[in-house]
Amino acid sequence: VQLQASGGGLVQAGGSLRLSCTTSERNFRIYTAGWFRQAPGKGREFVAAINYRDRSTKYADSVKGRSTISRDNAKNTVFLQIDSLKPEDTAIYYCAASPFAVSITEERTYDYWGQGTLVTVSS
Repeated sequence: VQLQASGGGLVQAGGSLRLSCTTSERNFRIYTAGWFRQAPGKGREFVAAINYRDRSTKYADSVKGRSTISRDNAKNTVFLQIDSLKPEDTAIYYCAASPFAVSITEERTYDYWGQGTLVTVSS
């Protein structure tokens, strides 16, 4: 499964971004999709995930209430909308896919990773 993340860029604090992750995998509907991020000098952390079975979602506390993960299986695409962006949201954002529907907040669950897209939030 190959994943391609896009939509990053430079945005002012308080602004919004919509990240996209596309794949050519025709059975993408049976994969859980997640977003992780890695800030400069820090480890990769969970941001959001959407379960393939029931489309239930999970969010990190740091983005809860101002972000939405969604998917369009017909277009093999997952989206991450983040509003009210803060400078601490600055990071490389990675999308990932997993054939599993449990432990979806954990990095080890995911077998497939995109190349990342850089989000920079200026104060």
